[in-house]
Amino acid sequence: MAKGQKLTFELGASWGDGWSVEEENTSKVLTLLEPSAHRLVFQKEKRRGKVVTLVGPFSLSDDNAQKTLSTLKKSLACGGAYKEGWMEFQGDIAPKVRVQAEKMGFGFKK
Repeated sequence: MAKGQKLTFELGASWGDGWSVEEENTSKVLTLLEPSAHRLVFQKEKRRGKVVTLVGPFSLSDDNAQKTLSTLKKSLACGGAYKEGWMEFQGDIAPKVRVQAEKMGFGFKK
């Protein structure tokens, strides 16, 4: 290619075919549940060589989820986060999380 020439690449779709740069509004509808209506499950993951306990999926408002997470972190004396409906706790502490969450009224799958 000679200096000063531009390389163009087209994939077969044009902007007139309904494509747009703007994101479509495809937000999920979240149904909020009472703690007793939840059926939570546990998952374990290894991140950077350390175990993380995941609990979820929660169907709470963000405000209620943060309050619940804060209460659980204090009672378990560990760190954690709330992401996309799942609570993440540092360490392999599933039995402790289960006891504390059941005290708060949450249910688990058997």
